[in-house]
Amino acid sequence: MAERDAHIGRGVPLKRSQLMREIVETVALTLLIFLVIRFVIQSYHVEGSSMETTLNNDNFVIVNKVAYIFHAPERGDVIVFHYPLDTTRDFIKRVIGLPGDTIRVDSRHVWVNDVLLTEPYVKVSFNRKGNIWKVPANEYFVLGDHRTVSDDSRDWGCVPKDFIVGKAVAAYWPTNSLQVINTYSQVYTQIKDNPHPITAQNCVPQ
Repeated sequence: MAERDAHIGRGVPLKRSQLMREIVETVALTLLIFLVIRFVIQSYHVEGSSMETTLNNDNFVIVNKVAYIFHAPERGDVIVFHYPLDTTRDFIKRVIGLPGDTIRVDSRHVWVNDVLLTEPYVKVSFNRKGNIWKVPANEYFVLGDHRTVSDDSRDWGCVPKDFIVGKAVAAYWPTNSLQVINTYSQVYTQIKDNPHPITAQNCVPQ
């Protein structure tokens, strides 16, 4: 009986130690998963109507923060970026022009490298005035889908690549706005890279 009691007595602290180790491992794994998810994706609140009707005021979107580690942004991507004139603010717009592209607009139309865009995502086709921009290296020309009200590259120029936070991939709130964000890649399939070398140092109207 004495041996049995001694055997049981030695086993109790061993089980407690194993339980504590499992709890610590579970907490550590949960924290690691949380940090990885936090590094990869982030939630953003859409404020304003500049991306209607794709995204509405007070929508919440999921942004993939590592989307551009292995490839550059593409035309049609909806991106979140630091506003070039005040990097404490974040904007969300659609990529229209890539480095080296020539963007031309008149009052109602947009051309990229002389290809007229047919844009099903645009709420109202409107530009305040006609202009031409040459997109410098490592910068992107962005426009809001609601062209009438959007404050975008037509007003303050292009977005440096280093200012891009990530790619908006889905809207999840409110629930009636749940969607995977469409990049409308078919709109841009006819566009060829500009054969002329990049000469612009700044994204300003030519």
